[in-house]
Amino acid sequence: MLMNTHEARLDALRKELQRRDLQGFVVPISDEHMSEYVGSYAQRLHWLTGFAGSAGSAAVLAGQYSGKGAAMFTDGRYTVQVREQVDANLYDYEDVPATGPAKWIAKHAPKGARIGYDAWLHGVEWAEAAAKELGRKGIELVPLDGNPIDAVWEDRPAPSLAQAVPHDDRLAGRSSADKRNAIADWLKEEGYDATVVTALDSVAWLMNMRGADIANTPVALSYALVRADGTADLFIARDKVSPELAQHLGNAVTVRDRADFVPALEGLAGKSVAVDPDRAVAGIFHALEKAGATVNRAEDPAVLPKAIKTPAEQQGHRNAQARDGAAVVRFLRWISENAPSGEVDELTAAAKLREFRGLSPDLKDTSFDTISAAGGHAALPHYKVDEQSNIPIPPSSIFLCDSGGQYLDGTTDITRTVWVGPGEPTAEMIDRNTRVLKGHIQLAQARFPLGTNGGQLDTLARMHLWQAGVDYGHGTGHGVGSYLSVHEGPQRISKSGGAFAGTDTPLAAGMLLSNEPGYYKPGEFGIRIENLVLTVEVDIDNAEGAWLGFETLTFVPLDRRLVDKGLLTQSEVEWWNAYHAQVRAILAPQLEGGDLEWLEAECAAL
Repeated sequence: MLMNTHEARLDALRKELQRRDLQGFVVPISDEHMSEYVGSYAQRLHWLTGFAGSAGSAAVLAGQYSGKGAAMFTDGRYTVQVREQVDANLYDYEDVPATGPAKWIAKHAPKGARIGYDAWLHGVEWAEAAAKELGRKGIELVPLDGNPIDAVWEDRPAPSLAQAVPHDDRLAGRSSADKRNAIADWLKEEGYDATVVTALDSVAWLMNMRGADIANTPVALSYALVRADGTADLFIARDKVSPELAQHLGNAVTVRDRADFVPALEGLAGKSVAVDPDRAVAGIFHALEKAGATVNRAEDPAVLPKAIKTPAEQQGHRNAQARDGAAVVRFLRWISENAPSGEVDELTAAAKLREFRGLSPDLKDTSFDTISAAGGHAALPHYKVDEQSNIPIPPSSIFLCDSGGQYLDGTTDITRTVWVGPGEPTAEMIDRNTRVLKGHIQLAQARFPLGTNGGQLDTLARMHLWQAGVDYGHGTGHGVGSYLSVHEGPQRISKSGGAFAGTDTPLAAGMLLSNEPGYYKPGEFGIRIENLVLTVEVDIDNAEGAWLGFETLTFVPLDRRLVDKGLLTQSEVEWWNAYHAQVRAILAPQLEGGDLEWLEAECAAL
């Protein structure tokens, strides 16, 4: 008999913990690769609690020592969502970073308690910090042999067996052999014998391989071990490897079953091995240390070269963006004609956008779950519509849509905020949108010296909002992959601080980023304008040293009904008109009839 309530599942987990002589357990959203998005087989937190967000964790005590004996930990992005999805009778709601699982357990569990964690789902630095925090209270953090949720999750899905496929070298712009040789050179320079590549997008990039194991991200469940002699082992379920992929990988890559991964780590005794603590789970460190390897904490050597796109990848992005832009225009026209009736809801809108994108045979997937946000939902930057939260788009309101597509030659990510008639937007809506637009333009036109990082640019996007005494709580820009992860490091544009990894990474020519300032009025409306930009070298007369700027890649009209031209400088009006001239030039050849007429009207000079 399947456990159909979250109360029954929580009770079953507690009984399993008691059977293992554990007084508690920590449940993250994670897989064994520390992925942002995880396959259905790894959705343990969702199964246990009902929480469907992309960031959060839970702590469960086997006995109710105080309070409910269980807590959910989420940040400000999910304050509303966690309360809608997780039963308040079963879990306390805790805010991150003010607290976290270790701090909460230290407060609620008794001295001498044994708290379990799955070392194949947590980072090593989290495990070390949590053990230290709990140790001060006489509580032991215990790595477990097997996840206790898996023991009670009776209908847990199996990991995907979708076949992995070669990614054409012409689209990648570099061969896998070239990439592996570059990493081998790095290993020799650093004095390492090997490195363990654990992030799924890094393995996919390194091997010029793609897969279908995780929704929205074309990766295959796999690990790679790369040696200083240029050879590599790929650990992947054998059923996933076609003869075409084996031939593509070549003789220098040994394909081994995924089950051989831990024994291979144990075989590295006496070797000097580089492992990225931000991307590799604690279990990998434990296995290497137990084997007697020298473990060196170093950034994944695929991360930076993956972020710097080859000329082939850059052109692929331009091509993908052009196709994607035509789909979004068809959608925005449809919204403008149908949403004012009040009969279009958020789920219908998201499905319609997917339908328009699907007109392109090159579309492989969406790049993330579409944020189709009406009314007050638009004020939730990471809103995810489902059957429970779905609402009609109200007439005379703002509608925000953040979406993207996965194409063989590029990954797209675009946000457009539009006014749904009848009537006119309020003066406040127009003011806030215009200030967001001004920040977007400031960043799009930025020129900066080589060595500048995203933290130094972030203020450009916020300055006009700050002048009005308002701000937004998310980063301004994240890296984007090439037919890979829509959120990619190490670069980002954000306020400086430890919570924003990559803020201090200098930007380099070839890096893709989003440009997405916003404004959110809780319960009423939200605004975000997002285009993707490519970091490029720029020429400045009499410049001293090398300088960089951005090439905008996303071309879709912006809603002029939400713009106060009087707040724009002449330079900003010129940017608007030049941008929309490019939109028309790129998209008009792909459109006809009513779609083309709509585009022409939206691209008229401001």
